[in-house]
Amino acid sequence: MYVVPLSTEPNQTFNCTIPIDGKNRALSFKLRYNDIAKYWNLTIIDARTNEILVDALPLMVGEYPAANLLEQFDHMGLGSAVIVKEGELKGEANPNDTNLGTEYYLVWGDTIE
Repeated sequence: MYVVPLSTEPNQTFNCTIPIDGKNRALSFKLRYNDIAKYWNLTIIDARTNEILVDALPLMVGEYPAANLLEQFDHMGLGSAVIVKEGELKGEANPNDTNLGTEYYLVWGDTIE
């Protein structure tokens, strides 16, 4: 499991190498907060080819089996990713513009079979 380093900086872009299924995968991330809808969107890009792999993925807390944000993209070999809340879910059910990376974390792991 790998915790992707996130912050609440608006419209951020960063690169990260993530271990997925025993291999390191270089990815670029674009993170945007939708102020009207009150949720974060994530775009995942292959850092080597600049190909957009996933666009505008909402970062929302889910319950098993829907918690894996990348389940619908299994065929792409991106592993699995979930938004995890530190402590109990009270008040805000999803990360907002002030608590991403401090109370809510993006945890990435291997492909779930």
